[in-house]
Amino acid sequence: MDRREFLAATAAFLAAPSLRRTDRTRLILLGTAGGPRPKVDRAATSQVLLVSDRAYVIDCGDGVARQLVSAGVLLDSLEKIFITHHHSDHNADYGNLLLLAWASGLKTPVEAYGPPPLERMTRLVFELNQFDIETRIEDENRVPLAPLVRAKDITESGLVVDDGRVRVRAALVSHPPIEHAFGYRFDTADRSIVISGDTAFSKDLLELARGADVLVHEALYLPGIERTAARVANAPGLLEHIVRSHTTVEDAARLASEAGVKTLVLSHLVPSDDPLVTEADWLSAAKQHFAGEIVVARDLLEI
Repeated sequence: MDRREFLAATAAFLAAPSLRRTDRTRLILLGTAGGPRPKVDRAATSQVLLVSDRAYVIDCGDGVARQLVSAGVLLDSLEKIFITHHHSDHNADYGNLLLLAWASGLKTPVEAYGPPPLERMTRLVFELNQFDIETRIEDENRVPLAPLVRAKDITESGLVVDDGRVRVRAALVSHPPIEHAFGYRFDTADRSIVISGDTAFSKDLLELARGADVLVHEALYLPGIERTAARVANAPGLLEHIVRSHTTVEDAARLASEAGVKTLVLSHLVPSDDPLVTEADWLSAAKQHFAGEIVVARDLLEI
């Protein structure tokens, strides 16, 4: 085979639809810290699935647009957004992601799904940014933003969307005092990925995760929780909320084991910036209850 034949064969190999890396479902952890307080080394909660080079974003914590760019994801590839619940470490940059993706060249429709009042929030995003949007439409000849975005409130478990690339199901989880909090399962041609959202130990999430390739589950490391809560002087009830509304690393591992998942990713870490809590601590606590692959999340890690 001469050089010309080799290059032609290589090009054909890379062009084959079943062999392109872009055809593999990619999961990138954009932000892995729990809680609304900004951290030095971790962004707030967000993930992205890349399916056929289209971006499906789950949660929009502070800095999500910048994290997408840092991960090499084009903002104009934004396809769908899924919000697990309306705590600020999960939704603070929802509106900003829409606005900045549009400012970066987005011209294709975006669908957003999440608990109420997502539809109202979306309308208010356009109202809040009306001056900038109208100025850029007139001055830069951009397409209008509002007609591109369709938001839908969801209030119960079940099928959310099936667009031919990804089938998405939701399960109501327990995150008091919030009534509507969801975990999501994403099934593509090659992988099944579950994102827990914020939740106490949840049997409904367990059922959603059965047989999944990857479970991204929030995790608490109890020995470090009191130090974390003590940093927030204006929230005396924070410690109680953390313990009753979230899942310990041990229980996350137990759930993953019972669900039969292949890989457990510990994310939304609390504490996430305590130097006394190491990756080895997270792994040691999880390995007692789960025999599969365990990953301690870090920002921009691809799974």
